[in-house]
Amino acid sequence: MAYVADYAVDAPERAEIDALPGPLLLEFGTGWCGHCRAAQPLIEAALRDHPGLRHVKVEDGPGRRLGRSFRVKLWPTLVLLRDGREIERLVRPDDAVQLAAALARLAG
Repeated sequence: MAYVADYAVDAPERAEIDALPGPLLLEFGTGWCGHCRAAQPLIEAALRDHPGLRHVKVEDGPGRRLGRSFRVKLWPTLVLLRDGREIERLVRPDDAVQLAAALARLAG
């Protein structure tokens, strides 16, 4: 799986995310958020180097349980997980080198 363009309105349950094997990029945000829209070209470009990396993109907001379970405060928030455990987090990523390095650590 590669870059996912749209935020899923129906988020998976936290237990589903925790049970996923291997590396996962979990992205929280909304389609109307300016910070989220600005980060998309950076995220899409970084994921080109990791075509096998699972990317789950979830719409977040007040009362959204998955985002609250990860204590998401700002968008976009990228949570990098391996075997259901958070290994790194990037909030409002704007540095291509930093994002590429984080994805390399996740995939490696």
